[in-house]
This record gives sequence, structure tokens and C-alpha cells, in this order.
Amino acid sequence: MAETSGSEGLLFLTDEQLRKGIEAMFFAYRGFTADPDRILEGKDYGRAHHRAIHFINRSPGTTVSNLLSILGVTKQSLNRVLRTLIEDGLVRTEKGRVDARERHLYLTESGKALERELSDAQRARMRAAYRAAGPVAVQGFRQVLEAMMDPAIRQQYNRLKEGG
Repeated sequence: MAETSGSEGLLFLTDEQLRKGIEAMFFAYRGFTADPDRILEGKDYGRAHHRAIHFINRSPGTTVSNLLSILGVTKQSLNRVLRTLIEDGLVRTEKGRVDARERHLYLTESGKALERELSDAQRARMRAAYRAAGPVAVQGFRQVLEAMMDPAIRQQYNRLKEGG
């Protein structure tokens, strides 16, 4: 099967090459999540808690509605995660100034400390991988990841990337 890749001309990809890429993604994800999983395990939190903490840190004051959109989970699932994080003093909420029904989310100092611990572990792994692969590979990796995103998800990603 032949596919085009921009100015590179034709890139021939066999099913075997694609399978290897798929498997590499699975195993890389295991590695990427292993360190945070170990940290979270001792705190009785899981990956959903990690994702919520990450994106609340990334956009302080984000609304529950926006977080639902970013994470692509059900309201019930997110509410369970947020309830735990709030009860444990990692996240605090504020009512919206314009719309009191909105809940804006912020990490507490404890939440920021946990987020730093989790992100430091992932940054160390990514930094080592990026250094080993080199800048051209890093740029290609990012292009592949972005090309795999559905258009609506890519728009969300681009807004976050641009600081929105």
C-alpha cells in the first residue's frame, strides 16, 4: 500500500511496518505511564486523576465543562475523579463570576507538588528519549502524533499549544 507524505514523495508502508509502529506506540505508552503509575499507586489514584491534574495545572481556572471536552470522558467519570481530588485537598473550585453555575478548577499547593512529581518523571523519560533520537526525529515524531489526531482533537491540541 502506498501513501504520500508531503514533499517526501511516495512512502511505501507495509502492514508489517505499520504493525511494528502500532506495537511501538503500545510499549512506549507503557513506559511513558509507568513512572507516574508507580507514584499514583501509593496514593490510591489512577491515570484519570493524573490527566485531570495535568490539564488543571496546564490551564488554571479551566471549567469542568472544558476539562470534560479535553479529556473526552463522561461527566459522571470526571465528577468521581474531581470529588476525590477536592476531598483530598489537591484541587479547589471557584464559582464562575459571570455564570455561577460554572466551576473553575485550580490546583492547591499540594496538587501542584503532586503534578510536579508526576511531570518531572515524564519529562525525564521524554528528555532522555528526545536526546537519544535527535531533533529531526523529535520533529518527525511530533508530526506523526499530530497527524494521528482527529481534526476536532487537533484543534483542541492547537488551542492548548497556543496557550488558549
